[in-house]
Amino acid sequence: MLKQSAMGLPIERTFSVKLNAHYLLRTPHAHTPQMPLIVAVHGFGSNSETMLELTQKLFDFPVVIAAIQGPNQFFLGADTGQVGYGWITSKRPDESIRLHRDMILHVLQDAGNEFGIPAERCILVGFSQGVALNYRFAATCPNAVRGVVGICGGVPSDWQDPQYRPVTAALLHIARRGDQYYPPNMTEHYPDRLRLRASDVEFHLIDGGHTIPSAGNRIVGPWVTRILAPSKS
Repeated sequence: MLKQSAMGLPIERTFSVKLNAHYLLRTPHAHTPQMPLIVAVHGFGSNSETMLELTQKLFDFPVVIAAIQGPNQFFLGADTGQVGYGWITSKRPDESIRLHRDMILHVLQDAGNEFGIPAERCILVGFSQGVALNYRFAATCPNAVRGVVGICGGVPSDWQDPQYRPVTAALLHIARRGDQYYPPNMTEHYPDRLRLRASDVEFHLIDGGHTIPSAGNRIVGPWVTRILAPSKS
């Protein structure tokens, strides 16, 4: 047997495997290409079922909703069978960012083609961990969506990196005064930071903790109506 000192250093090798990804789709009984397609991205430890229901409450008018399940699953506790899902960690984040981008593009194309909904009527909604990922997507894939809604999440730490392009989508960010993860002394700088890439930025700081606001429809509804309104020639 070789002595430990005679062994070489470990070499990391990378390979790709096929990953089955999932999303939940909810449509009105009668749908038209004029309806918005809402692609929803949940936060850390949540799931597509919960995000679907919470996203539905943000809209008082008919929409098609596609809630994507994060690719990384784990038990929520040692003594529970409950499973949560996540999107990214600090380990090899570039791979997770790329996977998120590819998943969003697939769902936009899959659901968009099925219902004849064009990119200019597609909107991303993200909560917590999903927010910064969605902002990155908008700055990487211009014209893929018309708008991005970020709720109780962050702005990418590398937002000033030249790899990102000007954001053509309108951005709506909703922060909350009692959010323990993204407190006001952090989020108050978000409007200026987001405007480094985007020209249409709307920001709201409202009461409450790290949750999707139950009355969020009062903010999201008028914003969606505004950005989807036909342009005046």
